[in-house]
This record gives sequence, C-alpha cells and structure tokens, in this order.
Amino acid sequence: MESHELKGKWTQLRGEIKARWNKLTDDDIDEIRGERLKLVGKLQEKYGWKKEEAERRLDEFSPQWVG
Repeated sequence: MESHELKGKWTQLRGEIKARWNKLTDDDIDEIRGERLKLVGKLQEKYGWKKEEAERRLDEFSPQWVG
C-alpha cells in the first residue's frame, strides 16, 4: 500500500492496525498519522524488526484494506 492510500484510510484502519500490532500504543497511532514510513519505523522500534521485515509484514497486512 502506498503512503497516500494509507493516509486516506487511516481513520478506518487505526483499530485494525492496533489489533494486529498490539504493542503500538494510542500515542504511537496518533504520531504515525497514516504515514507509512512512520508506521514501519514504529514496527521496527516496538518489535525489533529490521526495516525489510517491518515493510514485508505491513505489505502482507495491506491486501486486507486495499479496496
């Protein structure tokens, strides 16, 4: 999912993202504000993944909300 698609659907996706990655706090979600790079960075920080791993997991999750 491209960053502009993520931003456009952020309000609807917040809950799904938090349920999928429950180490993300409400403050993290607020800080990310639909920016893909920030989400990838937070996933790296919270889960200890390398950038490629965080991007892969986000891409695996993305098809659920690409419409």
